[in-house]
Amino acid sequence: MGIAVPREASLALLESVRCLECGEIYSKPNAGGTVQKNPGCPTCGYVGWIPVSLPAAPRARRHSA
Repeated sequence: MGIAVPREASLALLESVRCLECGEIYSKPNAGGTVQKNPGCPTCGYVGWIPVSLPAAPRARRHSA
């Protein structure tokens, strides 16, 4: 009998993105990845996307004149 070795769980962070071709919202790995891990839009196959929630723009600093 062999010794049972527990499998390590692999977690991947996902982000919601919008397809630039058809507008479909879908999840993709946050860390990027290869075509095998992220083949593109599930509806049209296009690989161009933009995050659904964009990071906040930095505030402009006020300077005295």
